[in-house]
Amino acid sequence: MIANAITCCRILISMLMFLFSVFSPGFYVCYLIAGISDMIDGTIARKLGTSSKFGEKLDTVADFVFAAAALFKLLPIMKISMAIWIWTGLIAVIKLINIISGFVVQKRFVTVHSLANKITGAVLFVLPLTLSLIDVSYSAIFVCLAATFAAVQEGHIIRSQ
Repeated sequence: MIANAITCCRILISMLMFLFSVFSPGFYVCYLIAGISDMIDGTIARKLGTSSKFGEKLDTVADFVFAAAALFKLLPIMKISMAIWIWTGLIAVIKLINIISGFVVQKRFVTVHSLANKITGAVLFVLPLTLSLIDVSYSAIFVCLAATFAAVQEGHIIRSQ
């Protein structure tokens, strides 16, 4: 139950990001708390033996809300090249194929929490924190590389189950 409470807090804190301007202290606090809660909720659930299918699905919803809120705030200020947009689109196509494969192979929505997906999430999480130091044209390449590998690996895992 503690892990699910942390996950629910991530949803609320993610929505609080809308109240702050990008790169303000309030935005950073919400962003960091939401990101850290994403890193610890699953670990806490496993350590306490309270992992559940509901918790996994709640985590996926919280991840989506956090990502959507962050993207809504950050995308308007980021200058992303067309090549990165195309690469991101291809990753999305791979992920969509994985979702369809999960329905075909396992007859249900399948989520994969692989190490590669976690690394991608960590690299993606750090990206907004580096925007004032590293041009997004360069840092986005690392995110796309990690996401491409994770998406391909995810598809392999889904089809091999």
